[in-house]
Amino acid sequence: MSAKLKAIHTHALDFWLARSSVVVVCALQLLIINKLTLGPQWFGPALEFSLLAPLSMATAWTQGQAREATADHHWHRVARWRRGIRKLAVTLTALVSIMNLAALVMLVKALLGGHSGTSGQTLLLDAINIWTTNVIAFALWFWSIDRGGPAARGLTESEVDDFLFPQMTLDQCKGWSPGFADYLYVSFTNATAFSPTDTMPMTGRTKLLMMAESVISLLTIALVAARAVNILA
Repeated sequence: MSAKLKAIHTHALDFWLARSSVVVVCALQLLIINKLTLGPQWFGPALEFSLLAPLSMATAWTQGQAREATADHHWHRVARWRRGIRKLAVTLTALVSIMNLAALVMLVKALLGGHSGTSGQTLLLDAINIWTTNVIAFALWFWSIDRGGPAARGLTESEVDDFLFPQMTLDQCKGWSPGFADYLYVSFTNATAFSPTDTMPMTGRTKLLMMAESVISLLTIALVAARAVNILA
């Protein structure tokens, strides 16, 4: 039981880092300058906050229950709640991704149609906004699915690792478990290099996710940002 409790405590900060990243995404969405949202500009952030609030409360409650768990049935209850939390977190991540993809499609459509009606400065700022949101969204995806997600990682054995981190190949790092910062780094490097760097995708779903992130990042940088720079010139 002590190993399980240690894993719960280790992941506690990661949960709040992930929740905080959603708050950052909501702020970025509210800072979009041009009309690039589905519905009113507050609509996406409002939906995300409506999921984030119960998600954060359930996370805090579950962590409290884990600290007080002393028997198997206590741990089974914690496991059920953590699985439910993971499902809600995946739903929230999907919502963030959909809203950001919609913003990118609208901006690209406006640029290709020659009807942007905006200055180069605002286009460039929105491109940076969309790219940053993309990095955070895919960090959440990677964190949520690798080896069953944070609800299972470190608590149950997984037959297949979705990512192979360098630490996993070192004897001195035996028992090491990746945190949210590790997945954020993977997402950032994939969005900048358009390929894996030191961490390798091991399953089909992670390869597809990394491909999708690279395509979105490349489109944002090569088309939207480049067009904005041209307008500035």
